[in-house]
Amino acid sequence: MAGMTLAQAQSQYDAWLAASAAVAGNQEFEIEAANGSRRRLKRADAGEILAQIKFWDAQVKRLSSTRGRTRYLVPE
Repeated sequence: MAGMTLAQAQSQYDAWLAASAAVAGNQEFEIEAANGSRRRLKRADAGEILAQIKFWDAQVKRLSSTRGRTRYLVPE
């Protein structure tokens, strides 16, 4: 399986932040996952959204902390 780039991780992080904002306004939100599938999220999914934000934030920070090297995240 190919590794994840910083741009891909940033895109996922941004998508989950948008989901959080939409759900906070008591709306549903549809998100495309990294594997291409789609999910519809509701206010009840707020805990999962927060977990995903934390996960992708950590990946973005980890991938952006490498200076002068290309680094890839390989999902388990």
